[in-house]
Amino acid sequence: MSDQRIDSLTSSAYRQALEVIASVEPRIAEATRQELVDQRGSLKLIASENYASPAVLLTMGTWFSDKYAEGTVGHRFYAGCQNVDTVEALAAEHARELFGAPYAYAQPHSGIDANLVAFWSILAHRVETPALAKLGAKNVNELSEEDWESLRHELGNQRLLGMSLDAGGHLTHGFRPNISGKMFHQQQYGTDPETGLLDYDAVAAKAREFKPLVLVAGYSAYPRRVNFAKMREIADEVGATLMVDMAHFAGLVAGKVFTGDEDPVPHAHVVTTTTHKSLRGPRGGLVLAQEEYAADVDRGCPMVLGGPLSHVMAAKAVALAEARQPSFQVYAQSIADNAKSLADGFLSRGATLVTGGTDNHLVLLDVSSFGLTGRQAESALLDAGVVTNRNSVPHDANGAWYTSGVRLGTPALTTRGFGHDEFDRVAELIVHVLQNTQPGTTKDGKPSKASYTLGEGVADKVRDASAEMLDKHPLYPGIDLS
Repeated sequence: MSDQRIDSLTSSAYRQALEVIASVEPRIAEATRQELVDQRGSLKLIASENYASPAVLLTMGTWFSDKYAEGTVGHRFYAGCQNVDTVEALAAEHARELFGAPYAYAQPHSGIDANLVAFWSILAHRVETPALAKLGAKNVNELSEEDWESLRHELGNQRLLGMSLDAGGHLTHGFRPNISGKMFHQQQYGTDPETGLLDYDAVAAKAREFKPLVLVAGYSAYPRRVNFAKMREIADEVGATLMVDMAHFAGLVAGKVFTGDEDPVPHAHVVTTTTHKSLRGPRGGLVLAQEEYAADVDRGCPMVLGGPLSHVMAAKAVALAEARQPSFQVYAQSIADNAKSLADGFLSRGATLVTGGTDNHLVLLDVSSFGLTGRQAESALLDAGVVTNRNSVPHDANGAWYTSGVRLGTPALTTRGFGHDEFDRVAELIVHVLQNTQPGTTKDGKPSKASYTLGEGVADKVRDASAEMLDKHPLYPGIDLS
């Protein structure tokens, strides 16, 4: 089918869909239409966001949404799931083939769900199963109340070692307010205070001292690659299970930008990911595992999850099929190349970057050199049509709410076709905004961490300059809602 024919069908599909929605709740239809307008007109630099293909988006809007399907392929707790079985099996097949994983589980609704499935699967494999065997029981329902209380205490008292939030880790890697920080006895490892880089010797020393059951690797705001072979050596030395959360950089793994020691799949016992972000799929999660953990991960529903979102699993299958095409490897390499262009653009203009650069998909800009907090910078940039998110930097004096940094990622604008020159221009525009933003004061005259003043005309100037680039790289050019 020709591209022109596909564009015509896609536009017709969305126009008609919005008409149907508007017949019930026109405000939702209008908000949906406006969201496309807003995304088309802004520089999206949030590292965890991307643009899914029309095929992926359309796959989610089907009657698979109406079906309950607890259980696993061929073993459901509801009748009539034969088509869901097909969908889930295909999603898992594409995931296994794409990542070279022995086992894949496509049911998690999100990244945190994937991590919860992984955590409890590791606990079941490492703690519950041996304990049941020792007690002569097949499952927890056969335990006495006293034995169950003992097992429950043991399950909830294991040790987890993960990357700290301000060093670039994620909330679900043991951050105390998160469920991961409540269900485990946790400690965290950071980065070198001078370079901001992972110090594997320091991680190993921490692991030897703490002796965790689970060692978590991966990041959401660390602008460098990780040597997962070294992380596996550390885990093996202390008898830990290595779990890698690759939600942010899964597209770089799928696209063969990260290979060898930088590919977590051959080295980790369990790997989790989202399917959006750099993978460019629907919002959802995946768990990949070595065979020894497969049976435990397969218990994700009902252990942690409820009914699978069959329509999203179908969209995962479509997105993963797209990622298996040779063109995705070109895209993934462009993400990394563009991140370096963005970083070089900042450095050439005197900006400060955590670790001094990047070799993955994101850049972490320390805005304290502009006299701003992350919240002030994020807000001023948004006024100018540049969408980012504030983020902690190592040893952040402003904490996790106001922060001292802004995180920027290249996957979304790379999808639109931006290249080296555009990302250098993006860096120039961002620096211009920050140089012309002044922090405000509180009611009692003290320096404010939230309020700010953006120089007159700056927002309009940046929006106009951005529009020139955005017009050359239209978003969803095949969708005409007029």
